[in-house]
Amino acid sequence: MKDDSKVGVGKPKHLKPGGAKVVAGKAGAVRKRPASAGPTASVEAAVAKITPARLAAFEILKLVGENKGHSDELLHSARVDGLSPEDRHLTTALVMGVLRWQIALDARVRGLLQRPEQRLAEPVSIALRMGAFQLLHLERIPAHAALSESVELCRAAGEPHATGMVNAVLRKLAAAQKPGVRIHESVAAFAERLGHPRWIVERWVAAYGRDVALKICEADQQEPVEGTMFAERGGDWPVMDDGSRLVGEIAAAAMPGAKRVWDCCAAPGGKTLVLAKRLGGAEVVASDVSAKRLAQTEARLRRYAYAERVEFAVADAAQAKGVAGEFDLILCDVPCSGTGTMAGNPEIRHRLKVEEFARQAERQRAILTGALKRLAPGGRLVYSTCSLEAEECEGVVDAVVGAGGVVRVPVDGVIAQLAENGVLSGEMGSAVRDGALRTLPGVHGGDGFYAVILERV
Repeated sequence: MKDDSKVGVGKPKHLKPGGAKVVAGKAGAVRKRPASAGPTASVEAAVAKITPARLAAFEILKLVGENKGHSDELLHSARVDGLSPEDRHLTTALVMGVLRWQIALDARVRGLLQRPEQRLAEPVSIALRMGAFQLLHLERIPAHAALSESVELCRAAGEPHATGMVNAVLRKLAAAQKPGVRIHESVAAFAERLGHPRWIVERWVAAYGRDVALKICEADQQEPVEGTMFAERGGDWPVMDDGSRLVGEIAAAAMPGAKRVWDCCAAPGGKTLVLAKRLGGAEVVASDVSAKRLAQTEARLRRYAYAERVEFAVADAAQAKGVAGEFDLILCDVPCSGTGTMAGNPEIRHRLKVEEFARQAERQRAILTGALKRLAPGGRLVYSTCSLEAEECEGVVDAVVGAGGVVRVPVDGVIAQLAENGVLSGEMGSAVRDGALRTLPGVHGGDGFYAVILERV
C-alpha cells in the first residue's frame, strides 16, 4: 500500500504550486511564488471552499497522472478511509469516473476552448475533467457545485490565471445539448466516445470483430459488479471477479487428484484460495517474486480457515528457484498488460503503449518456461493472463509448446465438468476458443481472461 500521507485531503500544503517557475504571460515573464514561501492567503481560501471528497479526488488523480500510485491503492489509503462514507463514495466515483472517461472528457473540453490545440497545465486539465465528469455523468451533483469547486481547485493548485477559462468552459458545457446518437459510428468515433485509445480498439476490432470490440469498450466504462457465473457465493468464498475465479476453478479441476500444487505468481491470492478450497488434501505452495505483495497475500489468506495449510515462498518462477521439488499441478497466472481488466483498472488505458506487449511476452515466456521445469511427468499447468492481446496469450503458449516437452489439453472438457458439477450456473461454451478459455468483458461475466491447460509428456 502506498504512503497515505501523499494523499492531500484537507491539507493546503499538498495543493500549493511547486518550486519557482517562470510562466509567460501577457506582460512578459511572471515568476511564480516558490513552494518554500508556503501557501498564499488565496490558496488557503480556495482550499477552504472545496469539499474533502473533491480535494482527495484531485490529489489522487494528480498522483496517478504522475505515475506515483495506482487508483486502487490510493483510494484505500488510511486518509481516504478516514473520510465520511458520503465523501469516500464521492471520491471513489470521481477518481474512477474521470479515469474511465478521460479521453472522452478531454475531447469535449477541447471543442470548447478558444484555442483547441493549446496545452493545458496538468492541474488545470484535472480540474476541467472533474468538472466535466460531474456535469455529464453525475446527475445528483448540482451544476453550480461542480463548476465552482473546479474553479477553486485551479486556484488552490496555484493556477489562478486559468480560473476564468475553467469557469467559461464548464459553463458552456453545462449549457450545451447532449450529443445525439449517431446512426453509424466509425471505430475512431466510438473509441473516443467510450474513453479508449483508438489504437487499442482497432486491435480489438481486428481480433474479435467490431461488435465485440464495442461491447468490451462499453463494459470497461461500467463499475464492476458481482456476476452470475457461479452458483456458490458468499460464506467463506473469496470476493473476486468471476473471470479470475473461473481461472482458479479450471486449474483445480484440471488435476483434481493433485498432491502438490504451486501457484507461482500468487498475489493477490484469490486463485490460491480457490485451489486450497477445492483441493483439500493437497499441499499448496503460493509464491511471488515480490516479498511485499506476498506478505499482503499471506495476511489475506490467513483469514480463511481452509487456507491454513498454504505455504508461502518468495520465489522467481522464471528462475525456477525458491521452491523445492516437482508439482502435480501448477497455476501460472503471469503478470500482464491487464487489458482485460480496464473496468476496475481504468488508468491502464492511459499508460499502455504497444511496445509493452512484446516486453510482457518476453517475461511471460521466461516465467512459463521456468515453471514447467517444476512440473512432474503427467502433471498439468494452467497458463493464464488477464490480457486480451494475442502476444501475451496464444503467442507465448505457441512459443513454449513449440519447444517440446508439453502438449495442450483442450479446456472444453474441464468447462463441461464444472457445469455438470454445478459449479458454473450458466453455459460457457462461447468462452472456449481453439481449446483455450477466452472470456471477454461485456460478452461473458467478469473481466477478460485467457487460460490454457498444458500437460508434461
